[in-house]
Amino acid sequence: MRVLIPLPDRDFDVTEVAVPWRVLTDAGHEVVFATEHGSRPAQADPLLLTGVLFGQLGAEAEPKRFYSQLTEAAEYRAPIAWAAVEPAEYDGLVLPGGHAPGMRQYLGSAVLQDKVARFWALGRPVGAICHGVLVLARSADRETGRSLLAGRRTTCLPKYMERTAYFLTAWRRGRYYRTYPAYVQDEVMAAGAVFERGPVELSRRGTASDDTPAFVVRDGNYVSARWPGDAYLFAKAFAGLLGS
Repeated sequence: MRVLIPLPDRDFDVTEVAVPWRVLTDAGHEVVFATEHGSRPAQADPLLLTGVLFGQLGAEAEPKRFYSQLTEAAEYRAPIAWAAVEPAEYDGLVLPGGHAPGMRQYLGSAVLQDKVARFWALGRPVGAICHGVLVLARSADRETGRSLLAGRRTTCLPKYMERTAYFLTAWRRGRYYRTYPAYVQDEVMAAGAVFERGPVELSRRGTASDDTPAFVVRDGNYVSARWPGDAYLFAKAFAGLLGS
């Protein structure tokens, strides 16, 4: 199976990209990356590699190791351009997140939204995690003109998580955790989605062998997750959609 993962030029979430890439490639799937202009590889949010505050709040050791492997992969080093994407050539689409300013390029692109809407219309597997859900919320159904998520069950970065991270770090990082004035959850709900928050969680993260703290929502061919702590379960659930 061939899976497309679009990225901004910079500031995507380390875990939300590296873990799905590792899980999907280990399962034998081909992953294709796309950036706005193509040719040059994207760059992850550097604070998630070093730690947002006093070396904390960044990616865990294993996802960082996966990211190091990813940066050497041929498919990552030579992405295609968003405009060159032919949706019908892919069996699956993964929309990762990130919260630093560079994400706006990806979250607000009309070109990418059009490609995503065209892929959605094919009825093939789609996965979105954290801020990546905003791409779907902002993309319009080609027949109805409504958001792709109107009436669909989904999760995304919950307001309590976004607000907590912002309040903990604003004194040092400013609006680093607030990509937009509106909270992700509020925008997703305003698009008409049926939002599911999941259990309250602020620190524990799922791993390759323990999904206990993780949460995903599956609605037909669509699977969504809240934050990097869900990345392993999210990737496995998406791989399951591809297999079905």
